[in-house]
Amino acid sequence: MYRILIVEDDRVISEQVKKHLARWGYEAVCVENFENILPQFISFDPQLVLLDIGLPFFNGYYWCGEIRKFSQVPVVFVSSAADNMNIVMAMNMGGDDFIVKPYDLEVLLAKIQAILRRTYSFQNQLTVAEYAGVILNLADMSLLYEGKRLELSKNEFRILQLLYEHAGKTVSREEIMKRLWDNEYFVDDNTLTVNMNRLRKKLEEAGIKNLILTKKGVGYQLGNG
Repeated sequence: MYRILIVEDDRVISEQVKKHLARWGYEAVCVENFENILPQFISFDPQLVLLDIGLPFFNGYYWCGEIRKFSQVPVVFVSSAADNMNIVMAMNMGGDDFIVKPYDLEVLLAKIQAILRRTYSFQNQLTVAEYAGVILNLADMSLLYEGKRLELSKNEFRILQLLYEHAGKTVSREEIMKRLWDNEYFVDDNTLTVNMNRLRKKLEEAGIKNLILTKKGVGYQLGNG
């Protein structure tokens, strides 16, 4: 069952499309929060996005650009603005197709099926994790925050990866040291503190504050960001 994310602020249209896709065996979800669609995109992990251009807060071009920073999932623009300039813009921003409103649901379905066939002759999995608006890219060991990309060292990435895997829970210092150095008994405990302080400084310089909280005598966990 393919997962399709519908980014359409007209509730009547989005629900109509969702029901039609469901009849054909697709799992479709309509975006609720148009101020920031990335958390829902990441949690749902869609295999195709239907994206309107005229949206509240930010337009479809903006969101396609944000998605393209870490994912190559097919994006199909859907809009009544069908002039050549908008179609060219949609393709230049990373869109895979452009469907003009109003459209026939069967035509929409046929285009979706064609793109899915072309794209998923191999399995393409999402390689990112998100917490409090901070996106961890598992493929290239980087962070994405408010449109800015932050490079991480190997140890910085491993620390964050472990904390993201246990979001909402405290991870002990011993567990982090095992992840970083395999056998923590041969590593000075202060080495982890140095690594953690360096990571926190890098995050704060990028405007990411309080992402990592210290649980005194226990370990660390993700904070509010």
